[in-house]
Amino acid sequence: MIVPALILVPLCAGLLAFWWRADGPRRALLVLTALVHSGLTVAAWVQWNNNLHSSAPIAILPGTWLALDAAGLLFLSTVSALFLGCAIYGVGYLGREKHQPHIDYEEHLFFSNEPEAVFTGCLLLFLASMTLVCTSQNFGLLWVGVEATTLASAPLIYFHRQHRSLEATWKYLLICSVGIALALLGNFLLAVATSDPRGPTTGLFITDLVQNPGKLHAPWLKAAFLFFLVGYGTKMGLAPMHTWLPDAHSESPSVVSALLSGALLNCAFLGILRAHQVCVAAGVEDFSQGLLRVFGLGSMAIAAVFILGQVDFKRMLAYSSVEHMGILSLGVGLGGRGAFGAGLHAMNHSLTKACLFLVAGNILAAYETKVVKDVHGVRRLLPLSGILWIGGFMSITGAPPFGTFLSEFTILKAALDQGRPIVAVLYLALLAVIFIGMAGIVLPMAQGEPSAALYESRRREAILSTLPPAVFCLAVLAVGLYLPPTMTAMLDEVSVALGGN
Repeated sequence: MIVPALILVPLCAGLLAFWWRADGPRRALLVLTALVHSGLTVAAWVQWNNNLHSSAPIAILPGTWLALDAAGLLFLSTVSALFLGCAIYGVGYLGREKHQPHIDYEEHLFFSNEPEAVFTGCLLLFLASMTLVCTSQNFGLLWVGVEATTLASAPLIYFHRQHRSLEATWKYLLICSVGIALALLGNFLLAVATSDPRGPTTGLFITDLVQNPGKLHAPWLKAAFLFFLVGYGTKMGLAPMHTWLPDAHSESPSVVSALLSGALLNCAFLGILRAHQVCVAAGVEDFSQGLLRVFGLGSMAIAAVFILGQVDFKRMLAYSSVEHMGILSLGVGLGGRGAFGAGLHAMNHSLTKACLFLVAGNILAAYETKVVKDVHGVRRLLPLSGILWIGGFMSITGAPPFGTFLSEFTILKAALDQGRPIVAVLYLALLAVIFIGMAGIVLPMAQGEPSAALYESRRREAILSTLPPAVFCLAVLAVGLYLPPTMTAMLDEVSVALGGN
């Protein structure tokens, strides 16, 4: 009953939030739902850990629509943790934005005549749809879940109701809709790959496909994977299909940007992992891994170009997401311990990027600009946010002892162990270029002196705006210092499913 509850609780709460007129109870509903979802996720962890150490672990049965395997639980845990932190941050954020002049709360009528109700309701539906993606054990249902994330998150991007946010929303809808249409063609091709005129078809259940790889037609399976990679890669932000991502991440409210980058991109990545898992079982992993390596390095290269000299610090973080999606793709493409590193890096990137986007929201609220050259002295004006801004920068660029260093180093070691020196050199070179580009943006913002007017009008940083990013940053630091055995076992299981050892 845990898996259905994980979906139904935020779904019902989201529908209720659309009609609830009072701000206080609706925000309490947001946090309460996040707490319940996190509690259910912890219960799923306990159940998975008990099964892991039992003499006869419970396997996912063929024909199962909803279930949690190691990969699904890993990504669900990240989604749930991020949503809880963002819900707590969002309470203060919504209270602050309620009084901003750029939002007309009377002009835009929808359900309870309150844009905040739409925002809260869509946030909760967004959580439900991402949970559906993580728990889906059928390619068709997974596709429905990914499409639902698009529909639920589009109103969140348009929250500020400015022309730039409208443009970002339409670009997000149009480009991701094309991508999801291509992924649907991938489902059709996969169905063709499973067809057998002499007997019953295998269907699109992941367990069935992995356990019966001999029934798959390799040419059609390769074609299906290509469409899955391009389709879900569009939603994931892999270059060159990433063009919606910088606008959507930079124009969204910071709490939404954190969820888009830290949670949504992982859900799209999970769709690619499921397809790759079938390719591994069918013995065509060389094809899928080669494509993943090419797209991975390509995404890192394009991100490096746009990070250098970037003038908008939220767009810088958006292009950093493109870079790290490339790192995930490269890790899985390398296979072996690279797949282990990719799973670990997915978690590290999500926590770090959520920290950075939430801190970016604090900076934007204080300076009222996203232009890099107009922001100086963050460490003096916002002491805790300034520390987290620098700490997040160190983590996102893979500096020790943060967990991102461990995961990026694991991927590098996988490239060297496999005798791929060119891949390793390109990987290191791109990481170095991106480090230089981000350092030239982040450090001048943190250092220096804020203007006298800003310094005199400064306010004490609210606990709701600093606690969630601080917890995320400390969590990545803790992973870099100590990786719990249960987490290692889960990552090992994910790695084996993806062709690792």
